[in-house]
Amino acid sequence: MKILKSLAVCALCALVVASCGKKTTKIEGVSQAEIDSVSYAVGVSFGGMLKASSLEGLNYGVVMKAMKQYMSGDTTLKIKEADCGPVIQKYMMKAQEAMAKVKQEEEKKFMASNKTKDGVKETPDGLQYKIEKPGNENKPAPEDTVEVNYKGTTLDGTVFDSSYERGETVKFPLNAVIRGWTEGLQFIGEGGKETLWIPFELGYGPRQMGPKLPAYSTLIFNVELVKVTKAAAKPAAATKPAAAPAGKPATK
Repeated sequence: MKILKSLAVCALCALVVASCGKKTTKIEGVSQAEIDSVSYAVGVSFGGMLKASSLEGLNYGVVMKAMKQYMSGDTTLKIKEADCGPVIQKYMMKAQEAMAKVKQEEEKKFMASNKTKDGVKETPDGLQYKIEKPGNENKPAPEDTVEVNYKGTTLDGTVFDSSYERGETVKFPLNAVIRGWTEGLQFIGEGGKETLWIPFELGYGPRQMGPKLPAYSTLIFNVELVKVTKAAAKPAAATKPAAAPAGKPATK
């Protein structure tokens, strides 16, 4: 459903682009310079959506030809409008599978080399971590709330998120984030620092999280555990009174 919604938005943008490209179109109170600026902005937005949808390898000459045919009401379209969704989805699935294989191989080589470095440890599920500073004895459990400072980068060094850049720490329940964080932060205590190398299966998987974080990304986090707030103890379950012997009423 999410993919179909994205495709619908892309189709709308395509129609807007086709319309804006007609120099003869006049809108009262709007100059040609404004139309050109809007057309360019729509093109950038359209390109961003195509990139996020694994549709980067398109033949744009064919795209424009199909758009013009559709806008002119041409009834000889090579692919019926109702059949476009399945055609696009099939391509997207193949593109995503190919991307996953490339990313898997890239991650495999990197992790194999990284785990040989001094101080780097690896868990059974593939998470790698290095404790830069152990912190105190107050280590978080999954249900606890943590306050952290962090910087997240991809394998090529691109910073995709940083609380340091925003100038403020972040608080959240440890079990409410990606698996790599939930597992990794339990190795240090309050005041500790560590580096996490998180395989994409323990991160965001096939999801693209914004323009700086592609799908199937291996994540690198430098994390400072500022504070641990222990979860409130759950009330003990009420015990049921023992069953009374047969023939005798149960006491209140």
